[in-house]
Amino acid sequence: MTATGFSSGRAGGAGRTGPRMRGRDVAAGWLFAAPALIVYAMFVLYPLCVAVQYSLYEWNGIGPATWVGLDNYKNILTEPERLAPIRNAFVLIIFFTVLPVTAGLALASLIKVIQNPVFASAARTMLFLPQIIPLVAAGIGWSWMYAQTGLVNQALDVVGLGSLTRPWLGDFDFALPAVGLIGTWVLTGLCTVLLLTAIGKIDPALYESVRLDGGNWYHEFRAVTLPSVRKEIGVLVTINTIAALASFDIIMTTTGGGPGRETMVPGVEIYRLGFGEREIGLASALGVVLMLLVLAVILPLHRVFQERP
Repeated sequence: MTATGFSSGRAGGAGRTGPRMRGRDVAAGWLFAAPALIVYAMFVLYPLCVAVQYSLYEWNGIGPATWVGLDNYKNILTEPERLAPIRNAFVLIIFFTVLPVTAGLALASLIKVIQNPVFASAARTMLFLPQIIPLVAAGIGWSWMYAQTGLVNQALDVVGLGSLTRPWLGDFDFALPAVGLIGTWVLTGLCTVLLLTAIGKIDPALYESVRLDGGNWYHEFRAVTLPSVRKEIGVLVTINTIAALASFDIIMTTTGGGPGRETMVPGVEIYRLGFGEREIGLASALGVVLMLLVLAVILPLHRVFQERP
């Protein structure tokens, strides 16, 4: 009887202390997260709230501000001059997202098929090298190569395509694609390395089963590789799409938004409006619109790639 009472007492004590211990764990978790949350609130949430506030005013940053309500947003969404940077940013998604992810997947699959450790190591190093170069330095370097007497035009002359030479970054038709290809060059290595790592985790037995069923490399890719790296592709699409919509460094160091406004993107336009024309309200409104555009594009993409195929 004493043993029974002793057991009941221990069980009751455990029941009483369980919620208390869980409460302590929750409190400890919040305590550890507090520094990051404070930094996030100071450098993300607070500036966002201030930008929303400024976007409702006409203000030059010095004198008194004038309440204009949603006029700044109306200006951005109705004036062709303000819509052009947003259109250009969506064009850059092709070069920052579609091309790098496609090329990265193809290169990762090729490296996996070759199965040569020396080749794989050299390929990873060479492809990832642009990723560690600062974007400002990459932009300056490519500006030299795209110049009239630069490496690109010299290479075209050597192979007999001299008729195609042009000042690429000063051409109204080719400036935006030329800048976009810089983004492709920078991001392809990241896509290749991440996808190669994901492919390396796939069970070889899955490929063997496809081959036993009479499948070739295409069937292996479609039935095994592509579904297995779905989430990694989603991560890359998310990162690269944000990079395209929020691009600044490469554009600023190569064209500054020119020629004319052919390569103007929201990031550079915000800088120009805020620090060049002193249109703080309009610049803030464009920043808020850019944030909403990023969310409107990224959230559906995230949902699509997280769903099971």
